[in-house]
Amino acid sequence: MHNYLSLKDKVALVTGASSGIGAATATLFAELGARVAIGFHNNKKGAELVLSQITEADGKAIICAADVAQASGVESLIEQVTNALGPIDILVNNAGSLLERLPILRLTEESWDAVMDLNLKSAVLCTQKVVPSMIERRSGAIINIGSIAGRNGGGPGAGPYAAAKGGLMTFTKSLAKELAPHGIRVNCVSPGVIDTPFHEVFSTPEMMSNFTKMIPLGRVGTSMECAKVIAFLASDAASYVVGETIEVNGGQLML
Repeated sequence: MHNYLSLKDKVALVTGASSGIGAATATLFAELGARVAIGFHNNKKGAELVLSQITEADGKAIICAADVAQASGVESLIEQVTNALGPIDILVNNAGSLLERLPILRLTEESWDAVMDLNLKSAVLCTQKVVPSMIERRSGAIINIGSIAGRNGGGPGAGPYAAAKGGLMTFTKSLAKELAPHGIRVNCVSPGVIDTPFHEVFSTPEMMSNFTKMIPLGRVGTSMECAKVIAFLASDAASYVVGETIEVNGGQLML
């Protein structure tokens, strides 16, 4: 019986993979047979932990340091991955952060640009670098990681982050139309409230309690619950899924 979820012999790059959803995705990809590049910027300890978990389970992975908010960083990252593992078959644009909660009257041009560069420009730059090889091979899967904030505007002071994630979801559709004729599928996963270091930094216990009250399942999600949807989109099981944004939020937002 054919395993449509298998990623055997695929090369996958996951940006922002040193913790949370990215780490879970890298681990699951390796379990499914992919050779995985764990992209990170500052959290080397986290990346090394993910690497050790993968290698201890007989998986194949490397860690790659890069600032994907800058073109030079992306160029270095792609070079590291292709030299070590080969051409990239799967790209997960997961790098992102709120950075800080800023109401409009405290928002500066510099803080706006920093959020946009990390959450939106990084995905554009990484995609630009991997697409030529994918077009040449007429095969590839790109999964962008959005957020429920891109649908509902996010929590207090999350305007720039919400705008960036909304832009990323729209970019997904445009890119999907452009690349589908070349055999490349582009989709997006939009997590809701997930138990990750993100909320440990940016959300108070009171905020988390209020979030949970709005979720029909009555709990926050896990990184692995997001990773399983990402893996589905990366696999042949989603071979006819193009340009979609899949909401993973326990019913908090139904479209």
